[in-house]
Order: sequence, then structure tokens, then C-alpha cells
Amino acid sequence: MPLTSERKDLDVSQLGDSIRAKRKQADRTLESLAVAAGISIGYLSQVERGHATPSLGTLQRIAQALDVNLDYFIATPTAMDAVTRDQERPTFFVGSSSISYERIGADFRGGELSSFVLNIPPGYRSETVSHTGEEIVYVLEGTLMQVVGEEKMRLNAGDSLHFRSNVQHRWWNESETVVRLFWVGTSDMFKK
Repeated sequence: MPLTSERKDLDVSQLGDSIRAKRKQADRTLESLAVAAGISIGYLSQVERGHATPSLGTLQRIAQALDVNLDYFIATPTAMDAVTRDQERPTFFVGSSSISYERIGADFRGGELSSFVLNIPPGYRSETVSHTGEEIVYVLEGTLMQVVGEEKMRLNAGDSLHFRSNVQHRWWNESETVVRLFWVGTSDMFKK
């Protein structure tokens, strides 16, 4: 009996949607991405609309131009691959920052969300930032001071805030205990 493998075709419209979403998330125009990938604007437009299927080589050039791996567009984690367990999830620091980040979400084709648990030490103050996207913060433990635009607010355990990230925002922990914060956003600042 011959060995057979199940054929899984890549959905061209989903691929196009994923490329468009990643391009917009990277704040790139059709033209700038097409030039960087070495393809025509018209062809890239057809790919994004699901009217053309790029070769693997062309898809690789698009991925490189968007600063992601090829599997960003062709691999989707299984539900089990996307599970994180308390005490086992990947934790990291950014540079010399004293905040530890616990990765909650998974990277998958066309995904726009990032999510982390932040452990913010006493006295830590963020810089003031603004960027494209939106964010949700949910305080798990402690008290966080948050400023969005001109609004200053105190967020206690169980409180949440949802805001557009293009408004200047900053936060700090003025308490003497660690603040644990669940953060979800559309920014890809933590993606490869």
C-alpha cells in the first residue's frame, strides 16, 4: 500500500490578508513593500487581494522585506503549541530594563496581537511613548499609575484600560510592591 500524505493547500485569500495585515502593521505602503521585495506594485496588490499566488521565493522576499520569517505566512501553531503554562512560559527582559515579561501569546500567520504579563518593580517609570495600534492593560496585582494623553488614573488589581496607542502614554509603579500587569496590544514591538 503506497504511503500518502494529506495535502494541505495554502488559502490564497488568507495569505493575502496576512500579508496586507503585516504590511499595515509595519506601516508600509504597497509601493515600499513591492520595491523592497523586488516585485511590482500591481502584482503585490493582486497577492494581497487573493488574485495571485506568489512562488515560495517571492513569498520569502516579501517576508524578508517585512522582517519576519517565511513561516510567519505559512505556519500556524496548533492549539497545544499556543498554550502557555504558569511557571513554564517564556520570560525575558528587554535590554537592562528591570521589568520581566512573560510571553502569553503565540505568533501565527496574520496575527496582530501581542500579549504579555509584565512584572513591574517598585519605583519603575516608563518613558512617554506613542505608536500605531491599540492596547489593553489589566492589573493582576498591585496599583499602577497610568497617563493617556492628559488623563491620569490609578489602576488597582482588577481594573483595566483600553486605549489607542497613538495617544502619548506612560505609566509607573509608585508602590513598594511588584505590579503584575496583563498587557495586550496590536503593536509588534516584541515580534522578531
